[in-house]
Amino acid sequence: MKDLKYLSAYTIPLMAVIALSLKGYFSYLTLVYAFGIIPVLELLLPLDGSNLSEEERDSKSENPFFDWMLFINIPLVFSLLIYTLIDVSTHTYATYELIGLAFSTGIVLGSNGINVAHELGHRKDRFSQLAAKFLLMPSLYMHFFIEHNFGHHLHAATAEDPATARYNQNVYSFWFTSVSRQYISAWKIQLDLLKRENRQFVSAKNDMLWYLLFQAAYLFVIYWFFGVSGLIFSVAVAVIGFLLLETINYIEHYGLRRNKLSSGRYERVKEIHSWNSNHIIGRVVLYELTRHSDHHYKASKKYQLLDYHNTSPQMPYGYPTSMVISLIPPLWFKIMNKRIPREMKEAF
Repeated sequence: MKDLKYLSAYTIPLMAVIALSLKGYFSYLTLVYAFGIIPVLELLLPLDGSNLSEEERDSKSENPFFDWMLFINIPLVFSLLIYTLIDVSTHTYATYELIGLAFSTGIVLGSNGINVAHELGHRKDRFSQLAAKFLLMPSLYMHFFIEHNFGHHLHAATAEDPATARYNQNVYSFWFTSVSRQYISAWKIQLDLLKRENRQFVSAKNDMLWYLLFQAAYLFVIYWFFGVSGLIFSVAVAVIGFLLLETINYIEHYGLRRNKLSSGRYERVKEIHSWNSNHIIGRVVLYELTRHSDHHYKASKKYQLLDYHNTSPQMPYGYPTSMVISLIPPLWFKIMNKRIPREMKEAF
């Protein structure tokens, strides 16, 4: 019964539906809920650092319930997106309402789209991987599948990783460096894979080329059915969606560094190289993404099985709260810099 807590993840698209229905200042309801109400709840509710017993782990590892919790997000995300596009392209709204609806939809694309795609993208079966790419498409971030799995998990907490924020780097600078460097990195990884398999650039195995074509086709279909206003709206919500992801990337590894060994290689990723949070609301709404330390320690582990390691660096607040704080760099630095081990600071 307690596993039904993951239904909480659907409260974000629910808020978006209410925002779309009520309009006016309620257009901002999802934004207020995700970064206002949830942070307050995180401050009021106790932390949960408990791990599963072996018996619980065995029963949950193959339970299809947890997979369906993810797959249900596919029709949810696309239904909401299509309905919103129909609505904004056929009605006249004040600018402030359109901005609010864009934030509401974009937050859903980030939390229930990209975040779920991240989890599914680590699965080995082809269906889950295709579902992950499908969920990344509305955010125009399909390259994330390649860069995250073949780049970030290899280079996390090093200077070579675009998605690891440097010590004293603010989130706004990180948005630019991470977005641009991850895209370039994804192409480098793809070209290297093609070279290893002795394939040409124009090849059925060039996934990056396919991503370009699919995303261009997606935008063309949006323009064809919903006109210029729909196209502009879809691009706006995509940007909001992937900036939400990049803000999460920012807080996940901020200031943490792996040691370089005498061989010139980095030590393997450990539990100390990602920020962990046991704040229960953020955990269930983001499908345990906040137990990021264990995710990097063993990326193939499903979200419902992730553990808390007491050696992992702990965030003083949950991920949603930390994301809000990161938008105020002086406050973020004051809270977080003193928590980073001295030897990691010196690595910068």
